[in-house]
Amino acid sequence: QVQLVESGGGLVQAGGSLRLSCAASGRTFSRYAMAWFRQAPEKERGFVAGISASGGVTYYADSVKGRFTISRDNAKNTVYLQMNSLKPEDTAVYYCAASYTAYASRNSNEYDYWGQGTQVTVSS
Repeated sequence: QVQLVESGGGLVQAGGSLRLSCAASGRTFSRYAMAWFRQAPEKERGFVAGISASGGVTYYADSVKGRFTISRDNAKNTVYLQMNSLKPEDTAVYYCAASYTAYASRNSNEYDYWGQGTQVTVSS
């Protein structure tokens, strides 16, 4: 069993930055690929970024490529999402997810565990 707790969300002006963190419980964090998804009001949950279990491979949605960076610290059981040059369309609830596999997937159905979400609001 893995429990995920996100933090770091908040209100920021367009062009600003935020860093999200996701702390995981358990001693097998390094065996899980991790990802961030987001869901805006009245929209489906969508893939934002993913990172392999080892941290060596990362994936990004086209809409955030070049602005967001996913990373992980397996010693701290934590995955991060650094978000720069934020835009109002980035406003959403951001969810951390874990999949017991080596490589991350863009498909939310392949994730075994989810956090409760953290709200990110970008004002124009």
